[in-house]
Amino acid sequence: MTLWLKLVRDMKQSIGQFIAFVLIIAVGAFFYAGLVTYSNTLSGYSEDYFEKHNLSDLSVYYERISQQDAARLSEIEGIAKIEGRYTVDAVQTFEDGKAALKLHSIPAQNEINTPALTEGRLPSGRGEILVDSHYAKEHQLGAGDPIRVSAGDKSLTFTISGLGENAEYAKKNDTQDHKSYGVAYVAEAAIPEIAGGFFYNEVLVDAKDGYDPDQIGESIAVKSEQEQLPYVGQLSKERSFSYSKINETIYNNGLMSRVIPFVLFVIEAVILYLAMSRILDAQRKQVGIMKALGVKNSSIMLHYMGYPVLASLAGSILGCVIADLVFIPFVTESSARAYSLPGITFSLSYLSIIPPFLFSSVFGMLSCYLSGRALLKERAAQAMRPKPPKKMKKLLIERVPGIWRPIPYRYKLILKNILLNKKKALASSIGVIVSTVLLVTALGTQTSLLKVAGQAEEVYHYDLRADYKAGASADLTNLPSGIAQSYPLSAYPVEFVKADETEKATLIVTETDNELIHFFDEQENRISLEDSGVLVPKSYADKYNIAEGDVVTLRFTDAKHEHKTAEMKVLDISTQYANPSFYCTPAYLKSFGIEVQPTSLLVAAGHSAAIEEARAFFEQDERVQAVTDKSDLERSAQYIVQQNSFVFIMFIVCAVILSFGAIYTISSINIYERSRELATLKVLGYQKHKINKLIFLENIILTTFAVIIALPVSGYFFDIIIAALSSSHQQIPDQIHITTLAAAVIFAFVLTLVSNVLLRGKVTRINMIESLKSIE
Repeated sequence: MTLWLKLVRDMKQSIGQFIAFVLIIAVGAFFYAGLVTYSNTLSGYSEDYFEKHNLSDLSVYYERISQQDAARLSEIEGIAKIEGRYTVDAVQTFEDGKAALKLHSIPAQNEINTPALTEGRLPSGRGEILVDSHYAKEHQLGAGDPIRVSAGDKSLTFTISGLGENAEYAKKNDTQDHKSYGVAYVAEAAIPEIAGGFFYNEVLVDAKDGYDPDQIGESIAVKSEQEQLPYVGQLSKERSFSYSKINETIYNNGLMSRVIPFVLFVIEAVILYLAMSRILDAQRKQVGIMKALGVKNSSIMLHYMGYPVLASLAGSILGCVIADLVFIPFVTESSARAYSLPGITFSLSYLSIIPPFLFSSVFGMLSCYLSGRALLKERAAQAMRPKPPKKMKKLLIERVPGIWRPIPYRYKLILKNILLNKKKALASSIGVIVSTVLLVTALGTQTSLLKVAGQAEEVYHYDLRADYKAGASADLTNLPSGIAQSYPLSAYPVEFVKADETEKATLIVTETDNELIHFFDEQENRISLEDSGVLVPKSYADKYNIAEGDVVTLRFTDAKHEHKTAEMKVLDISTQYANPSFYCTPAYLKSFGIEVQPTSLLVAAGHSAAIEEARAFFEQDERVQAVTDKSDLERSAQYIVQQNSFVFIMFIVCAVILSFGAIYTISSINIYERSRELATLKVLGYQKHKINKLIFLENIILTTFAVIIALPVSGYFFDIIIAALSSSHQQIPDQIHITTLAAAVIFAFVLTLVSNVLLRGKVTRINMIESLKSIE
């Protein structure tokens, strides 16, 4: 009991240092508890959700396939169940605009991709429809309400039988925009009214356990060719947008939950090692007395191990409590914005305290053992004597009188202290290095995401974009008078093909003189669209090592072009942050025997009033499917910024705590170890502000050294983060701006200055009499 009371007294005497340890451990526990809870909950829920609602292993697309032909596909080995359905893109019109609605038929005995009902029931008649609950909420729809949609040239009216969600649309699109995009399900009895006959255009496949869906897909393609079925393509579960995005999130968060706490705990162990060495050196006499009184070495060691154990317990509890109050509510809101997962709840288990507590405690106890074992080997009488001063050695620079002699005395003291205590200086620098790396990475990534959001203003100069229905095209001779410029463009769904790899993409065809879309290279210089090649987005070029002058293969996936393949020459590499697409001219596409039919129209109005006139004109045009403006692209980019801002703010907070904790703790140790030297300077008449400068200038020098090391390391970690956020469908700028580096450096020095201010009291409180007692 006496030893525990002594431990509490020791912590009170160095409360600032103890709090610094607790905060460093709390940061690690915060990230661990929050990220593990998010990753494990999302992983466990999505796995159960997909299994419960039997998410299809494979989706196979046809121009049309009869119910009998679809049933015969189930004879293929490895298929457990097959369901056919009819899918069509519809549009619902509102007073303030239009929304796209994906319609799927659903069989009476539905066993694949079964909906999760939140209200009402499944559709059973030709006039009933099940609408996704998020879309219904945005448009204030409920069970029993009528809904009118347009599919092709047909206008259809249904009654909402229920609301729900489906596992295949856990993530609808990049921005999870429920207002402009929804999903609905109708009974098979409605197919003839929608399609003009009863047939399917999609087949869902449930594979047996142990069978490869890709192998099954190949077998289906072969059988379709043999039976001359109008096969279009297929998509496995793993390559589907929703499934792949959720698994990507789970993987990234799982990785972060291991790496970030580990780095923090390792740094804490290094700092704790130095701190425990200082505590044991300061209490040599007390250790000797305890040994003389018969206290066992093991009891003395356990007594000092209680310091890191208590710090670990306090830090782990604090980190988990803050994670429960801050991190969990954030990820709950973030998950609701990012995914449609009905009923998912994130709840932090307080068992999450155990891993960070054990991890940091083990590190701390090991630090105590390594720093205290030498002292405990000494005899009691020897331990009660003050520790002999270190034997001083000449520095290399001292051996050159011409350099050493002119250096002022205070700078000689600083140089000797740094160079004769390299381990301590390195430990102090490590904390600053890691914090600077985190600052540069967080600030750089946030700046890059903001640049993504701002590129729409530089690239797109149109006011409105009108997208026409399938089979319809723009009439450039009949446009409102207020339109100053208009350019048609065509968008084709294609697959980028390289060896055995394929990637979904979009080919946009427009004229060379289109002034409403600007193209830029990696150096942000304007590049032109010409009739001799295709512009390739940099996101694809980076992933597949494409360079100017190469030849790329694009395979058209729409039924009209029967999977025609075009070998196109790369004209240039275009930087496209949002919605990257391949671009070419109508003349170049015609060289491959493909006739161009404009599917959209870009317009720029001469004045603001003309924009509303043009919008009203296009919305009244029955051939127009949707009217959008640049704000839709900006919302997509802003969504990415919003979803990632919390993580980067936490990175910055983590960097601040880590830098402050390292500098404050190491400086405290420095002041203690040099107390005799500083007391001597006081007696010799050194003024207080000069003694402060002696200590604090040393911290500035160590911070400068750490920053020099951190800047190149920051570039490496920044590249890793950008690579994790980027994909072929999303390019993130991978260059760190000089202002970002400057901000991180300034931040590091500000934290050092704050630590210096807080440490001034320790220098003032040095007891000259105690410190100057002779060492016999």
